[in-house]
Amino acid sequence: MSGLLWFVILYWVISVGIGLYAARLVKSSGDFALAGRSLPMAVVTATVFATWFGSETVLGISSTFVKEGLSGVVSDPFGSSMCLILVGLFFARPLYRMNLLTIGDYYKKKYGRTVEVLVTLCIVVSYLGWVAAQIKALGLVFNVVSGGAISMETGMVIGALSVLVYTLMGGMWSVAITDFLQMIIIVIGMLYIGWEISGMVGGASKVVAHAHAAGKLEFWPKATPRELLWFVAAWITMMLGSIPQQDVFQRVSSSANEKIAGRASVLGGVMYFCFAFIPMFLAYSATLIDPKMVAGLIDRDPQLILPTLIMNHVPLLAQVMFFGALLSAIKSCASATLLAPSVMFSENILRGIFPKQTDRQFLFMMRMVVLVFTTIVTLFALNTQASIFKMVENAYKITLVAAFVPLAFGLYWKPATRQGALAAILMGFFSWVGMELLAPNGTWPPQLVGVLASLGGMLIGSLLPQWVAHHAPRGEPLLEAAAKSSNPERNPL
Repeated sequence: MSGLLWFVILYWVISVGIGLYAARLVKSSGDFALAGRSLPMAVVTATVFATWFGSETVLGISSTFVKEGLSGVVSDPFGSSMCLILVGLFFARPLYRMNLLTIGDYYKKKYGRTVEVLVTLCIVVSYLGWVAAQIKALGLVFNVVSGGAISMETGMVIGALSVLVYTLMGGMWSVAITDFLQMIIIVIGMLYIGWEISGMVGGASKVVAHAHAAGKLEFWPKATPRELLWFVAAWITMMLGSIPQQDVFQRVSSSANEKIAGRASVLGGVMYFCFAFIPMFLAYSATLIDPKMVAGLIDRDPQLILPTLIMNHVPLLAQVMFFGALLSAIKSCASATLLAPSVMFSENILRGIFPKQTDRQFLFMMRMVVLVFTTIVTLFALNTQASIFKMVENAYKITLVAAFVPLAFGLYWKPATRQGALAAILMGFFSWVGMELLAPNGTWPPQLVGVLASLGGMLIGSLLPQWVAHHAPRGEPLLEAAAKSSNPERNPL
């Protein structure tokens, strides 16, 4: 067994042990879901950064950049980092003041039970692809570091079970503490391997110059309607579609106060944007170091370019640093995205069905949902062929078209009503699905049509009933008059 594999095993055991140790702090459902709303600035920043710096950042974004250039990664990291900054500036503080357990509780408080259930289902489904991407990445790592001795499928199962263990027991406390330690490993590991690779290629400027000459640094689209529309759609998919997500809400709501909630989200977003370029630099460096390897993988499986470069061209210490950072990135993201939908489904779906529960019973139910959700996403990961980048990018389309408009307008537009929220959800969702079925690659991106329809639904659904009520006969609302005319007892004539 290689020294690298022994390191991976040791690191895995230690990190799971730390997560289990943190589980001792869980005394209630509030501790499990939000770490008692007591986390300091450094820990909240770390968990924001570490949650987003996952497999798609190291493997997905980097391989997409090598193949498509900057124009291919507009959604992540450009859109995703802007999401965290927008959350910190406009959403963290007002949501924190509401003292909610989940983002679904906001929809219930603002719009009622029906909207709560619909949005919760959309958000929970959106996590399926995101978590599956992390499970798939764990399988890839175990396969690579074992030299093929551990298959991708076996690696997925091992990774999912180990992350499940401490997430199931420690909830947000385990996630927060392990994220803090893993952020340190990510930062140190990425900086070290970047320095190592830079020395091999003759400096970062040489890599940048090569990428520029190859057209990989072209960011803005061609000035045609279709290119512009798809560019905007790619940007807002993660920038706006990620805002109404439980994992983002959990981090800001776990803060000790609202100032930390806002500032930590902004700082985490800035850190994420800066460090996301390191994997892109590393992967593109492979085109200079081993162009034959890149040519062989670019169309077959570009996600293997970066780990193959590390395994074949750097010393053991650099391998240890890279895979330590990669495992930290994947584990922090996987644990967070397992916990978030499980807590939300328990609070906003099951609690309404089983209202008479003690806090201890509710805590047990949340843990069981974590177990069930982990099983479902592992099976999904084992049976999908989609790339890690696409799985994560597609996850946010449903929340963009169904959840963002009701959240933003509910906070910042006083006329927003329950009817407007329902119209926004239904019009956004069904227009998006219809476009995906009828014209998935047409001039108009399906998710852009969906969010515009959602916006229209909110405006029409909120303003039309108010306009009708305003123009009803004076002294008698229109609906009441209609009811009288259809009721013989109230209208004997």
